[in-house]
Amino acid sequence: MGKIKRHYICYTNKKITIMKRLFLAFTMMASTFGVFAQETVPSAVAPDPNAPTMNFAKDAIDYGTIKQDADGYRTFSFTNEGKTPIVISEAHGSCGCTVPTYPKEPIMPGQKGEIKVHYDTHRVGPFSKSVTVNSNAKNSPVVLKISGTVEAAATDPTATEPNSIIPAPATAPAKVAPAPAKTATATKAATTTKKPATSTAKKSTHSHSNTKKK
Repeated sequence: MGKIKRHYICYTNKKITIMKRLFLAFTMMASTFGVFAQETVPSAVAPDPNAPTMNFAKDAIDYGTIKQDADGYRTFSFTNEGKTPIVISEAHGSCGCTVPTYPKEPIMPGQKGEIKVHYDTHRVGPFSKSVTVNSNAKNSPVVLKISGTVEAAATDPTATEPNSIIPAPATAPAKVAPAPAKTATATKAATTTKKPATSTAKKSTHSHSNTKKK
């Protein structure tokens, strides 16, 4: 029994020694990976205290209710409230119907700039869109919003009537019979014209009789 106990104790001690060695090996490997991880992770970049700030007078514009195909341009104004120039790298709308235009030149400290936004007002109905502006400013990106309602253009109800599309055929003027009063007047005028001829004949006969008497 004593030999078996000693053999068991030796076996146990060997097993413990192996486990200790494995534990130490894993610990060393973990420490090594930790060192490499610390070396590869870049340190956080400290914020620039002189970085500019885009201060917009307003970041949302309500078009209200407008007519179809009305003026779709609106302007967002901002000021550079920093010590270095603002450089806008990019600006885009939330869809193809909203197109922004931004200054390509740097906006110096204290100067003002504009972001012009055009919405396609040919589209009828309510709308709510956004424009995202990316720059080197502290508060980049800046999201600007537009909203409103576009009413359909009024249609003329008579435009669909057949008479307004195809002109009515022209009617021939009615023939007017001559008035009876004009005929009576013409007959009277003819009678009046004939009387002088009778009177002339009478005068000629009277002259002829006087010649015979002589």
